[in-house]
Amino acid sequence: MIRQKIRKSITFISFLLYPITMFYFSPYLIIDAASKGLVSGSFIIFVTLFLSSLLVGRFFCGWLCPGAGMQNPLIDMKVVTKPIKKGAWIKFLFWAPWIVLIVFVFIISGRLKGIDFFYSTHNGISISDPLAYIIYYAVITIIIGLNFIFGKRGFCKYLCWISPFMIIGRKIRNIFNYPSLRLKVNSTLCNQCRKCNDSCPMSIDVCDLVQKGNMEHYECTLCGSCVDTCPQKAIKFGF
Repeated sequence: MIRQKIRKSITFISFLLYPITMFYFSPYLIIDAASKGLVSGSFIIFVTLFLSSLLVGRFFCGWLCPGAGMQNPLIDMKVVTKPIKKGAWIKFLFWAPWIVLIVFVFIISGRLKGIDFFYSTHNGISISDPLAYIIYYAVITIIIGLNFIFGKRGFCKYLCWISPFMIIGRKIRNIFNYPSLRLKVNSTLCNQCRKCNDSCPMSIDVCDLVQKGNMEHYECTLCGSCVDTCPQKAIKFGF
């Protein structure tokens, strides 16, 4: 389980750095910058995550996301334990109009005037004034609060505006079926103890995937919890 301790430590450090990095994940600032004909840091980050998902799926969500660093302790302390497994497509109802709005704002702005990776930050730091702190704590409250409403990793499954980029990227990878980071399974080793289900932070029915011999699932973040929990070593990382 050393790997999981490392993973959770990395995501928690990412959470501690969130006052610095928050604006680079902002769904609003990308629109605000677009209205001025600028490409913001968040635009570049989202494009980068989409491109990375073509090779490593939602690895970012499991290993680097500050949101994961906020939610993992709630799962470990069993503060949230009742996941809702259906309706994760709801986040696309927010994501699709947002993407359309970004494109529309870029069009009406006239022309692309430049790239400002540090847009609206102060020397690269997101939280630098009292108003920004209000936004910061509001975001944290929403992310944590959705865990109590929808169960563990509730924000990731029902509201996250970043995950759709990687979900689409992963689906593209699956269509063309080229080598990428993934989970591999030997179904014959499984004794259906379902420890993989209990350990999955995304509440995926991992055991069912194992029985089918196909570990692909759009909510899988490749965190490896099922890999490290399986006593039969039926699940492994592969490329």
